[in-house]
Amino acid sequence: MIFIVSVIILIITTLCVVLKVYCKLTTGICRSSRHLVGKVAIVTGGNKGIGYATCKDFAERGAKVILACRSERLGTAARDAIISETGNSNIHFKKLDLSSLASVRAFAEDIIKTEKQIDILVNNAGVFEVENEKTEDGLLLAAQTNHFGPFLLTNLLLPLLKSSAPSRIVNVSSEAYRFGKLEFDNLNAEKETEETYSFSQVYQNTKLFNVLMTIELAKRLEGTGVTTNSLSPGFVATDIILNVKKGFFRLFALFGNAFSKTWWEGAQTTVYLAVSPEVEGVSGKYFSDCHEQSLRGVANDKDLARKLWDVSEKLVGLK
Repeated sequence: MIFIVSVIILIITTLCVVLKVYCKLTTGICRSSRHLVGKVAIVTGGNKGIGYATCKDFAERGAKVILACRSERLGTAARDAIISETGNSNIHFKKLDLSSLASVRAFAEDIIKTEKQIDILVNNAGVFEVENEKTEDGLLLAAQTNHFGPFLLTNLLLPLLKSSAPSRIVNVSSEAYRFGKLEFDNLNAEKETEETYSFSQVYQNTKLFNVLMTIELAKRLEGTGVTTNSLSPGFVATDIILNVKKGFFRLFALFGNAFSKTWWEGAQTTVYLAVSPEVEGVSGKYFSDCHEQSLRGVANDKDLARKLWDVSEKLVGLK
C-alpha cells in the first residue's frame, strides 16, 4: 500500500513538474529592444500586477509613463518604486477611477491639457470578483470598470492619439472571452437576481466586450496611423486572482498559482503590442504569448461589435 501511494505521489509530482516546465517554455517574450525616449505611455491600473510590470518596462525603455490608478496611496508608491528601480524620473501618477464616468472625463481633460502627445494607451485595469452593484452612473460596477470606463477613456483620448500617430492602443482582455455572452437587454445584469447573478459570467462577458471593442475601433481608425489590438496575458499570479474568496474559484486560484506566470511574464504580450516593430500597422487582432491568435465564436461577429459600440456610446454619454 505504501509503495502504491509513493508511486502515485511520484507520478503526480512528475506531471506537475512537466506542466510547470511546459508553461515556462511556451510563455511568449517580447524580444524587441526598441527604446521609448521621447514617447508618452498611459497605463490604467499601473500600480500592481501586469500593469506595474508594463509601466516598469516602458520606464526602462526611457518613456514618460503615466500610471492611471484609483488609489493615490498605491499609485504614488508604485511610481516611486519604478523611479527607484529604473532610474527614470519621468514617471507620474494621475488619479483615475474607471467606475466613475466623471473621473474618466476629468482624467482625460487633464491629459489633453497637460500632454502634447500620447504614443501608447494600455487599457489594463480590471476587476473579477465583484457583486451585483451599480455605480453612480447606474451601470454595473464590473461592466463599467472593465468595459464602459475604458471605452469612454479611449474615445476621449482619440484626438490626441491621432495627432500623435503612429500610436498604439492595447486592450488587455482574457481567454475568458470565449465563454462570454452579449445580451443587449442584460448588459448591466438588469435581468439578474441575487440567485442568478454570476461574477465570473460578468467577467467573461466584459472580456468579450474588450475584444469586440477592439475590432470595431480598428475599423474606425483605418488610415489614421493609430492601431489597436487586444490580448490575453495568460494565467498570472495577480491580486485579481489570488484574492478571490469564493469556494471553487479560490481552490482553482490556489492550484493554478503553482503554474501561473509572474507579473513580468504576464506583461510580455502587452509590451510586445506596444513596442514591437513586428506589429507595426497591425490592428484589430487578438494575441497571446506574443503571437496572433484566431478568435472564436461571437468574437468574430463584426455586426455585433458595431452594435456594442453604438450602445456603449449611448450608455457613457458620448451620444
